[in-house]
Amino acid sequence: MNDHFKIPSALWEGMQRVGLARHQVLAHAKLSLRLVQDDAPISTAQFFALWRAMVVVSGDPHIGLWIATELDGGVMPPSFLAAYHARDYRDALQRVARFKRLCAPEEIRIEEHADHASVQLHWLHAEEAELPPALVEASLASLMELGRSGTSAPLHPVFVSLTRPSEDPVVLERYFGCPVQFGAAHNGMTLRVADLAKPFVQYNSELLQILDQALQTQVDAQAHRATLSEQIRWILRRRLTAGRPDIRSIASELAMSERSLQRRLTEEGVRFQDLLSQSRHQLALEYLRDRQFSLIEVAFMLGYEDQNSFFRAFRQWEFRTPSEWRADHKADSGVNT
Repeated sequence: MNDHFKIPSALWEGMQRVGLARHQVLAHAKLSLRLVQDDAPISTAQFFALWRAMVVVSGDPHIGLWIATELDGGVMPPSFLAAYHARDYRDALQRVARFKRLCAPEEIRIEEHADHASVQLHWLHAEEAELPPALVEASLASLMELGRSGTSAPLHPVFVSLTRPSEDPVVLERYFGCPVQFGAAHNGMTLRVADLAKPFVQYNSELLQILDQALQTQVDAQAHRATLSEQIRWILRRRLTAGRPDIRSIASELAMSERSLQRRLTEEGVRFQDLLSQSRHQLALEYLRDRQFSLIEVAFMLGYEDQNSFFRAFRQWEFRTPSEWRADHKADSGVNT
């Protein structure tokens, strides 16, 4: 997905409701007021700077939490619009995950297990290990507000996981109603499967069908506008764990010949091997932050035939070994070794 997106109007509304002046926030983030006037797109890095500026200007580290609790379904972005009329909490979360790309290059990954489900936040173009804490809190709180409003029940997770270092958890534990784990491998929360099945009081199948069709049309149009290299990066991230994808298999998935794919990439000024290397590099950093994976497992998940090949590639990327990088970023990883 493209790294440039428009600032959701819901964010400006939320800032206004908590008493934040947008011109002060933009100035501290070193962003032009014309971004608002022209409704111009910004990058992930600029968006992160905006959230950090909100904390500084407000003087409140939990400003993201309060912004999320001030908003309602009527002003939320498209990814939440259909969710408020979903069948149940599970359906609502799945719809948010499905349409999130219309708002920002962020993924919401949902995995169900026997009696619990994990919900994780991932930004596709994040160049830093630590996401802005206020943004993480706002994202998780908005998903929690969706469930509480939709079911009219006092839902709370089993626990909340945050990658940032330990701090006083009182405010967060009071809001979420559960323990908060710091120094985790991912930002997210664990929910009870039983809560996912709770019905939404505003469920409307006819309206849902209309909204769903409109949003899917936007998703399809966005995918059509994506450059070929962006589509290949997405496919590579998905297929690397199944082995080493080559240009022939990628061309087949895109329903074009290998020669046509090479020509299109040349027109965009990129090489397939560079896209493969960049995808592996990004995934390698994500996997290494999760200390439950051994170095051999990381090499395998990246499609390398042996650990030495992975080590040589990593030295070219980071000028040090995977072990040295992992040791330097211990604070960004989980507590497991």
